[in-house]
Amino acid sequence: QVQLAESGGGSVQAGDSLRLSCAASGYSYSRHCMAWFRQAPGKEREEVAAVDSDGNTIYADSVKGRFTISKGSDSNIFYLQMNNLKPEDTAMYYCAVSHKYCEEGAGQGLYNYWGQGTQVTVSS
Repeated sequence: QVQLAESGGGSVQAGDSLRLSCAASGYSYSRHCMAWFRQAPGKEREEVAAVDSDGNTIYADSVKGRFTISKGSDSNIFYLQMNNLKPEDTAMYYCAVSHKYCEEGAGQGLYNYWGQGTQVTVSS
C-alpha cells in the first residue's frame, strides 16, 4: 500500500524559507509524477509544482522563481524548497503521486495517492 508523509511545514515570517519533504513508501512505478498542492481556507486546492520521472517540472505562475521542486537521491522522496515566502502562500500543503507523467493543468484527478498535509503559515 502506497503511503505519503509530508513534513517541514511551520510558521514563518514573510521573506523566510521552508523546505517541505514528502516520503513515499510502497511505491515502485518507474513512470510517475510527484506534485505539491496547496489549499487555503475557503479556496480550492491548487497545484503548486510537479516533477515527473523524466525530471520535467511544472510550476504555478504564483510560485515561479521562488519555489523549487526536486527529488532526492532516494527516488521515493521529494521536496519543495520555498523561498521568499509571502502571506498569500499560507495554506495546507499536500504531496501527491500519479502513475502517469505530469500534465499541466490536469489538476487533482491525475493523482492516485495523497499525503495528509502539512501547514505553512506566513505572517507579514
